[in-house]
Amino acid sequence: MDDDIILKNADELALMRESGRLLASVFAYLDTKIKAGMSTMEVNDLVEHYIVHDLKSRPASKGQYGFEYVLNSSVNHVVCHGVPSKKQLLADGDIVNIDITLEKGGFIADSSKMYMIGEVSPLAKRLVDKTYEAMWEGIKAVKPGATLGDVGNAIQRYAEQHGYSIVREYCGHGIGREMHEEPQVVHYGQRGRGEVLCEGMTFTIEPMINQGKAKVKTKKDGWTVVTADKKLSAQWEHTIAVTAEGYEVLTLREEEREALGL
Repeated sequence: MDDDIILKNADELALMRESGRLLASVFAYLDTKIKAGMSTMEVNDLVEHYIVHDLKSRPASKGQYGFEYVLNSSVNHVVCHGVPSKKQLLADGDIVNIDITLEKGGFIADSSKMYMIGEVSPLAKRLVDKTYEAMWEGIKAVKPGATLGDVGNAIQRYAEQHGYSIVREYCGHGIGREMHEEPQVVHYGQRGRGEVLCEGMTFTIEPMINQGKAKVKTKKDGWTVVTADKKLSAQWEHTIAVTAEGYEVLTLREEEREALGL
């Protein structure tokens, strides 16, 4: 195993589990608020107030690498790192990824969710749904003795089988006391290749999947990444722990627990 990978013990995992639980509650709160006509800055401010005042926690993204906000809001053809803005109003038919981090007790959780605003097109809904399913294909490949190549391959095969492309410039990452730890978790690859997974590893799985070609470009603000062909992109993300039996999704949301019968 890479010496830079930090394994978490039971006490540390308990703290990460609590951060993940709190972050899941942020999305449950946002589910009741986000709607057409809101600016992405309004979404940012609502989330910041809820994390700081209601949950007594820290929005871990704010101030990291010079980023001024508590979340990324990536609308339609924005792949990732969308910057909240007072001028950007969510409109009926938009799809938007809201990517939020939260630190509590010294440990960070990281998760994102796609929101479909009002009535979206069938093609947009299909992309959102298949991206979610692709993320779960990757999650289900997690277990001790598997490799990161197994995880990436499962995501890539599922996405490409449904006619989509995988963004390769951005990836998941180890997480714990720091937002970005080793290893890097790419969302494509070959089975049996890459780092071997072992109990105590914690990382994110967060595939970015494009309706068109995989090529992306970064806008002049230095943050916002968009599809080069202006076609839609979707992303979902969870923080995962490798357990003795397989995996635990530390940021699992209540509606997912119900769907999974947990």
